Amino acid sequence: MLKEFNADVQELFLRMMVTNAELFVRITNIFNPENFDRRLRPVAEFMLEHSSKYKLLPDPTQIKATTSVEIEPVDDLQDEHYEWFLSEFEAFTRRQELERAIMKSADLLEKGDYNPVEKLIKDAVQISLQRDMGIDYFADPRARLMHLKTSNGQNSTGWPVLDQKLYGGFNKGELQIFAGGSGSGKSLFMQNLSVNWLLQGLSGVYITLELSEELSAMRIDSMLTDTKAKEVFKDLDNVEMKVKMKQKASGKFRIKYMPAQSTVNDLRAYIKELQIQTGMKIDFMCVDYLDLLMPVSAKVSPSDLFVKDKYVSEELRNLAKEFDLIFVTASQLNRSAVEEIEFDHSHISGGISKINTADNVFGIFTSRSMRERGQYQIQLMKTRSSSGVGQKVELAFDIETLRISDPGTSNVSQNAQPSAQQIMDKFKTTSQVGAVDQAVHEQVEPINKRVDADVQSTKLKSLLNSLKK
Repeated sequence: MLKEFNADVQELFLRMMVTNAELFVRITNIFNPENFDRRLRPVAEFMLEHSSKYKLLPDPTQIKATTSVEIEPVDDLQDEHYEWFLSEFEAFTRRQELERAIMKSADLLEKGDYNPVEKLIKDAVQISLQRDMGIDYFADPRARLMHLKTSNGQNSTGWPVLDQKLYGGFNKGELQIFAGGSGSGKSLFMQNLSVNWLLQGLSGVYITLELSEELSAMRIDSMLTDTKAKEVFKDLDNVEMKVKMKQKASGKFRIKYMPAQSTVNDLRAYIKELQIQTGMKIDFMCVDYLDLLMPVSAKVSPSDLFVKDKYVSEELRNLAKEFDLIFVTASQLNRSAVEEIEFDHSHISGGISKINTADNVFGIFTSRSMRERGQYQIQLMKTRSSSGVGQKVELAFDIETLRISDPGTSNVSQNAQPSAQQIMDKFKTTSQVGAVDQAVHEQVEPINKRVDADVQSTKLKSLLNSLKK
């Protein structure tokens, strides 16, 4: 690979494009006239403008007449020459864009505007040609599906009834949002998901921007050890023993508090530092919660929720892709959702911007009486990987241990009040006539033997004859 891309090399690039117009088409997405030498820049600008307007690259005569620069074709080019051109032009463009980004960054740093610097550098470094031709659909269906299953995720949520609606669970690199009103249990859901994944052997991080690290950990102690939350401090020895026993079969787990108004860069820096210091491979990340984060890529007023949440949700999803994580966060429902029992996109605080970016959005519906009865309802407001939009999932809630579980496998506290369905079952009336008749029949039949009608008739006749006499 060349170390210097002087004017002669840049002119050779233009000559090879004029020789074979397909080369220009293949590098159009990264072609920038500002990267060329001042003498050659008018040629590059003319080639780009002409091809955009007429869908055809200008010939050498047109270029010379328009720019006064002579660009002659190159004879006897082979396929290997074209490969060299693609590789070197990609490196040339990346270097020029990175150099320009560094110059702009210096000006921004002098002004004290640090946030856009990372994006400028990152965009320049990631410049590349489109050489990936995608998936050949018919080539190997089985291998394609197995790759999706093993590499992309389908990680169970720990709640089979929800997994069924999502066709398997959550995928890595996707953004999941649980939306609920104040006090509805957004933190509880993310903490319960963390416990579910830990018990599956996954390792992860729980970022809290509200609760302290210790309080979040105490809640998880109650969930993981099946201990009543109010009994945790009274039974420290038992809780400690149970946590250490669970550790042997669970993944690694970190709880980290970050102040509100933190950015995705703070999350990224923490993950990097955690990986360097501990060597921990992170499988999932829960952030409590999205509305308290600020964007990196743009300066936005905290009052402009629509724009702020749009940038933050996009950056969170990019973070999940970058580190290949199962990513879960939460969002607030607005005041219009207080009296509602059916949630839609208009009830999300900040508007539809974050919903457009998210892969799955779940509404948390509950009430005081439902929680006392041990019930939570999840409404599927958006799903990209399944057809579950609009469906509802009932989950069981243990008010003592704060554990949310699948109704079919839950160990709800015995002190919890019966559900509405259980109460209705008690009032259902069913006919007992058949059962009573059967019971009477079973008891009476062995005692009352069949009466012999002939014998009884003979005795009656003899009695009447004796009376006549």
